[in-house]
Amino acid sequence: MLGTASAMPVVNRNQSAQALQVHGRLFLVDCGEGVQNQMVRYRVPMMKLDSVFISHIHGDHVFGIFGLLSTLGMKGRRTPLNIFAPVSFGPILKFFLSYYGDGIAFEIRFTPLKMKAPEVILETKTAQVLAFPLNHGIETFGFLFREKEPMMNVRKEAIAEYGLTLTEIGALKRGEDVLRPEGIIPNAAAAYKPFEPRSYAYVSDTAPFPEETEWLRGVTVLYHEATYLEELADQGALRHHSTTLQAASVARDAGVGRLLIGHYSSRTREAAPYEAECRKVFPETYAASDGDVYEI
Repeated sequence: MLGTASAMPVVNRNQSAQALQVHGRLFLVDCGEGVQNQMVRYRVPMMKLDSVFISHIHGDHVFGIFGLLSTLGMKGRRTPLNIFAPVSFGPILKFFLSYYGDGIAFEIRFTPLKMKAPEVILETKTAQVLAFPLNHGIETFGFLFREKEPMMNVRKEAIAEYGLTLTEIGALKRGEDVLRPEGIIPNAAAAYKPFEPRSYAYVSDTAPFPEETEWLRGVTVLYHEATYLEELADQGALRHHSTTLQAASVARDAGVGRLLIGHYSSRTREAAPYEAECRKVFPETYAASDGDVYEI
């Protein structure tokens, strides 16, 4: 967690940003002011950054991008950098490059987001990243990072027991049964799934909306903004933000494994009241603070 504050930074809380490592790839989710300082402070290797995902162009989610790109240029980066952001980010990037692009020797691959439902925007050998629209008054997107189904592992003892050939081992790894003239070796008898695929969803700056629960169904860990305590629900509705109880209700109804909350209003300096309210609805809630590290 590089930043858990909302519109205004407060002591010990920077604006929205998270670093996520997925099978050796380093992703940055949102890019609030001071993000490069936070990456240095928490020893996140910015030169290994693979992709940046920006939910929307409100300043507390994007003001850090100019400094980050400039620093990557000064450090001599040559590897292309992916940026996934709303269409409205395009003119911002163009402005930056027109004035400060001389020192940028690496390619910036900007992918504009304009989907109306969850859609795959990045795919690797082991994972997928999806984007989906949120309800925040301007074009805003959430992100879902999920592992692909792993290949099956073949039990070592089964290789000798059944005298498996390389072709048969390959079939078992693909989840297939082994077909022989004398009978079938069921996949379950010789192979096993090494792990259940994990997933992480990032939902920042949104009022609740009908499709949200279904789009987040069953994710392992959900990060959901909870800008306001329930007593300020009227402010949340006015500004298209979620309250603690709304975030917790989404987690409960979607059947997620764990809920992380953040994007706290600057009116409240302590996160404990947010966590306490959420746990009334969803006990597996954890209030995030800058510098926290979570394993999914």
